[in-house]
Amino acid sequence: MHFRISTGGSVPIYRQIADQVTKAVTNGQLNVGEVVPSVRQLARELVVNPNTVAKAYSELVESGILETQAGRGYFVAKRRQVYSKAERNRRLDEAIELLIHQSMSLDIAPEEVLERVRELLARDYKTAASS
Repeated sequence: MHFRISTGGSVPIYRQIADQVTKAVTNGQLNVGEVVPSVRQLARELVVNPNTVAKAYSELVESGILETQAGRGYFVAKRRQVYSKAERNRRLDEAIELLIHQSMSLDIAPEEVLERVRELLARDYKTAASS
């Protein structure tokens, strides 16, 4: 898997890493039990502080995406629900709020936003189902 980060943007680097790993897991690029790059290896590859990668990985472990095996590294965890329904809804609402504010600032009509969301959901769910 190849990671890309954008410096100087509004999204913190650790968040970019965590989001890319999450997306790779959900779309089947990374499978259960597969190892992800070590903290040092990924930090070197991205030319970032190892603490940044460690923070991303820690968040991914907390959310159940990755698991750690002492002395062996980080692996893609078996999918399980670690958040309550209320917490999942809170997180989803937070992401939707961000989408709404960004689309408003770009002057995109609500109908266009909904259509793009439908298209991308269909694409990503289709990709995940075929893997």
